Amino acid sequence: MAEALVEIVLEQFASIIRQQAEEGISLIAGAEREVEKLQSNFLSIQALLADAENRQVKENAVRVWLAKLKDVSYDIDDVLDEWNTKLQKLKIKKAEDASNPLKKVRAFILHYLGCRPLVMRYDIGIRIKDLDRKLDIIAVERERFNFRSITKGNKEVERQITTSAIDFTEVRGRVKDKNSLVDLLLSQSSQQQVLPIISIVGMGGIGKTTLARLAFNDEKVNNHFDKKIWVCVSEPFDELRIAKVILESLTNNPSQLVGLETLTQNIGQQIEGKKFLLVLDDVWTENPENWESLKNTLKCKSLESRILVTTRKENVANAIGTSNIISLGILPEEESWSLFCQLAFSGKTNREFEEIGKKIVKKCKGLPLAVKTLGSLLRFKRKFEEWENVLNSEIWELKELEQRIFPPLLFSYYDLSSILKKCFSYCAIFPKDYVIQKDVLIKLWMAQGYLRSDANKDMELVGEEYFEILAMRSFFQDFQKKEDDIDIRSCKMHDIVHDFAQFLTQNECYTIKVDGTREIELVSSYGKVRHSMIKIQGDASFPSSIYSRNTFLRSIVVDCNYNTDPQIVLSKLVDQFTCLRSLSLNDCSIKEIPVEIKKLKHLKYLDLSANYDIKELPETLCGLYNLQTLDITLCESLTKLPQGMGNLINLRHLLNWGTNSISYMPKSLERLTGLRTIRRFVISEGSYGSEACSIECLKKFNPLRELRMEGLGNLRDVDEVKGIELNNKKKLRYLRVGFKGRMNAEQNQELLEELQPPPNLEILRLRNYGGNTIFPNWMMSLTNLRKLNLYDCINFEHLPPLGKLSSLEVLGIDGMKSVKRVGNEFLGIESGATSSSLSIIVFPKLKFLRLWEMQEWEEWNYEITKRGDEDITVMPSLQTLVVHSCPKLKFLPNHLYQMTRLKKEISYCPLLLRTETNS
Repeated sequence: MAEALVEIVLEQFASIIRQQAEEGISLIAGAEREVEKLQSNFLSIQALLADAENRQVKENAVRVWLAKLKDVSYDIDDVLDEWNTKLQKLKIKKAEDASNPLKKVRAFILHYLGCRPLVMRYDIGIRIKDLDRKLDIIAVERERFNFRSITKGNKEVERQITTSAIDFTEVRGRVKDKNSLVDLLLSQSSQQQVLPIISIVGMGGIGKTTLARLAFNDEKVNNHFDKKIWVCVSEPFDELRIAKVILESLTNNPSQLVGLETLTQNIGQQIEGKKFLLVLDDVWTENPENWESLKNTLKCKSLESRILVTTRKENVANAIGTSNIISLGILPEEESWSLFCQLAFSGKTNREFEEIGKKIVKKCKGLPLAVKTLGSLLRFKRKFEEWENVLNSEIWELKELEQRIFPPLLFSYYDLSSILKKCFSYCAIFPKDYVIQKDVLIKLWMAQGYLRSDANKDMELVGEEYFEILAMRSFFQDFQKKEDDIDIRSCKMHDIVHDFAQFLTQNECYTIKVDGTREIELVSSYGKVRHSMIKIQGDASFPSSIYSRNTFLRSIVVDCNYNTDPQIVLSKLVDQFTCLRSLSLNDCSIKEIPVEIKKLKHLKYLDLSANYDIKELPETLCGLYNLQTLDITLCESLTKLPQGMGNLINLRHLLNWGTNSISYMPKSLERLTGLRTIRRFVISEGSYGSEACSIECLKKFNPLRELRMEGLGNLRDVDEVKGIELNNKKKLRYLRVGFKGRMNAEQNQELLEELQPPPNLEILRLRNYGGNTIFPNWMMSLTNLRKLNLYDCINFEHLPPLGKLSSLEVLGIDGMKSVKRVGNEFLGIESGATSSSLSIIVFPKLKFLRLWEMQEWEEWNYEITKRGDEDITVMPSLQTLVVHSCPKLKFLPNHLYQMTRLKKEISYCPLLLRTETNS
């Protein structure tokens, strides 16, 4: 990880020197020699870091030396970032001067006279000299380790699979175990008034959680139990948290109760007379007393209820009074090899690598996670020597590592580039079983400087590729996406992988949970903490211990339970933690942003989302020149954005969806032409004069990847839409347009025709469109369109021919209140038309179809029989159909009834539900 930091620092140096040359500015005086020396030292150290990173696992002295190097690297990065910020301020001043006639003349005269501005920064120079002395000592110390320079190969991973294929759902070698477990869960209980406890026991990485999840989701188990609850216990054992999770699962509501006695009483009331299954995953405590209150609450309820526990220790199973133990053994060799082949060879046979592959699998000793990790790694190795290096590596012999599972992870970790290592290790900030949001994680990586753009890729795309690489290497699992989503939203880390990330970063991360007056360390740290996550529950306040920890934090992520008021004194926080790169305060009941926010001069990621009472953002926030992401999603009371927004020259993501009280965009927003995301661009009614930004400014926003516009109907003239030139925004992937405003139906149709997004668009959402038809001439050019949503287009009498969209995977149609009949026109099959092909596939890739609130819809039918020599196939890939609030609809098309694997979710459709019941 020190390797990645050194790379970041050297890039900072190069960037600053380049900018200073371009601007003709010098920001320091008297420290030029030290700057050169720092660069020289870093370059000489960089060549040796790969060897040092490898040796730190078994040589503690090397680990201590790397920790010192990391500390100095962080400090130098802070100084360089401050230096760079001064440059940004000068650039802004220069731009302002250029727009002022008098200052422009003065600047011209100075340039003509050959005057180059020199800005004395004595404080930066002094700090660089001090850090140069520290680095000198570290550079001298390295000599005693005799590090060797390792030539690094190309670490870029060949992209052969997508993330959606990574979540390996086919479980091997556990059919017998699963059947035995399901039988125990469903068996009739004896007449003893004892709640049966079943424990799955086995070493880390053996598949205990996977087996428990298989049983938990089994159809017979689903039908048998009234309530199912899953709790990840982990360390430390926390009775209060476990009781809260149980109660919240039973009620489907967040609990505000804080006392254990009150919680257990409520749990008892909820399960009275019900058959429940409670899974307690990853239990470590051997103290029987920890279980007493919980067991007393659960006993003497339904005799068919069950508790299922997973644990690495048989002592734990005995301590809690287990009725039945399932000792989970290793995977049979044949199953291990089958699992390995599926990952390493994509399920095919490969004679060249078969013999050595079987030897490697044998070293995994039947541990599924080990097999999976190495299979994922070797998938990308094409040379026999690379496989030999894994087989013969001394990593297998390392005694310091826990139980045989760390070696495979080390192989995969060492094979990553230095920056990818840093991206992975950063995930140690999250506690076990935490749901990691992919987009948030990428922005946090970006804020820490781990992502770099190049000529072909933005940082965001690089971040998505990094996520996929780590997923392909089995560092992430449990990928989740909503049914109507086309991309993965979140993931988790296996607890063994999380342990490994903590092992790598034990001096950097600090995660605590606060509940009432209790503070519990979930991830501990020693020395200088750099990243902290704080989980706040109930009536707890922001932990005071964080202030005494240290002032070097670069990340603070606060995770509050719903309806919690942690009483964060934000002015105190920003006053102390001035090194922060990312600050996440989602749903923390913050009411005011202090003017002191300007002290966070390094800040790149600021999340204030779901703080519903914030009424304004101070102008001083616009002094955060390094800010890349501003998230004010669902800040419902916010009435306007600061007029100085244009000073946020590095802003890439303005996440402002749900700020419905904001009626216009500030004029200075026009300067932020580097934006990649605008979640709510408001087209005002024209009453804000020179304060408001016009839609024409979007013409210059060519890097946009996501754009959501509201109030398109407020434009004065249809031709204004032409001015934004959406078709030229080649990177645009997501477009949402709201048509509310004063324009009539005919003008709405003209607006839609003139919008014309680029052909690479993947997601399109149209709301409140007033036209009578919605298939403009450019629609068929959207060959990559994967998701389409049409909301509240109330003038439609017939659905458009959307079946022609060959790449569509998700389609949502909501609020079409005038549609009475849906037929072949929806499929895009014109009567009497002929085709050069003998087969027609309509909606060939559609997986999810939602039809909501179509109050007048009575008939849905279409003909899919042969027309001459043509075969017509409709929706062959459809997996889920959702029909909601269509009270007059009686039948579905016949072929949908014949799709036995189709998941149908029908609600508030009384006539259709009656048909479904009778069929």
